[in-house]
Amino acid sequence: MDNNQLVKDQQSVAGAFFAFLAFLLWGLSPIYWKALAGVGAFEIILHRILWSFAFLMFLVLVRRQWDDFKNALNNPKILFILLLTSILVCTNWLIYIWAVNNGRVLQASLGYYINPLVNIVLGMLFLRERMRRAQAVAVVLATLGVLNLTFRFGVFPWVSLVLAFSFGTYGLVRKVAAVGALVGLTIETLLLTVPAGIWLLHLHQIQSGAFLHSGTKTDLLLLGTGILTATPLLLFNLGARRITLASLGFIQYTAPTGMLLLGITIFGESFTGIQAVTFGLIWTALVIYSWDSVHVHRKRAAKR
Repeated sequence: MDNNQLVKDQQSVAGAFFAFLAFLLWGLSPIYWKALAGVGAFEIILHRILWSFAFLMFLVLVRRQWDDFKNALNNPKILFILLLTSILVCTNWLIYIWAVNNGRVLQASLGYYINPLVNIVLGMLFLRERMRRAQAVAVVLATLGVLNLTFRFGVFPWVSLVLAFSFGTYGLVRKVAAVGALVGLTIETLLLTVPAGIWLLHLHQIQSGAFLHSGTKTDLLLLGTGILTATPLLLFNLGARRITLASLGFIQYTAPTGMLLLGITIFGESFTGIQAVTFGLIWTALVIYSWDSVHVHRKRAAKR
């Protein structure tokens, strides 16, 4: 084995490790949000926006991306796109935290399992991407899973669908913005920081906010929302640059699997036979989707 191949292998192993850590943190994040169950989901989001911006801005300076940050701020088209994506990501955060703190971790997990399949549909509708036969089968199976939960369990999984479509649409719109992940998220939180700060100041003045009124533990947890937001993003970026998209596609299921296990074991949410059928259909769809992705990736690599 030559030195170049050895370096590539080491990079791949490191990349897989970084990506796994990122998705593991996302998968275990319900534990953190559960610790803030006494604080309203909307107030948590306000703090997450504020402290995320502070921590992300620090990372922008440390990673010497200040010029990229300024250039993006001076581009009206990029700013408009990031304003739209900031609303989408904020919606995703809000619904996710609300779901975790209202006993719907399994629905949140289902949403992130569905997300790759939603991306296929959005790509076909808005980017004119052709849906391969295996992808179409996967989408049909996922749809049957949602319908099964709706009609047999009597619960429309709106949490799952809002999470999947908000994050899918977020990724779709972000494709148009010529800006890196770190700088983009920093500007997204910046655009929401002023209204978030004004609202938090108002809550503090009328003494209805949790910050500085609910004990040191709650204060520290609210401050830590910025680190919890930025750390997995940074790890994800470090990993994504070192491994293939196919590998990243497999590793991404760490997050919803972690949520699912937490929901069943630690949080004691019921997992009925009907839910098992739905998850089984989704998992089968993801196996087909993943097999197809790997197959296509290998064919393209062989042609190079």
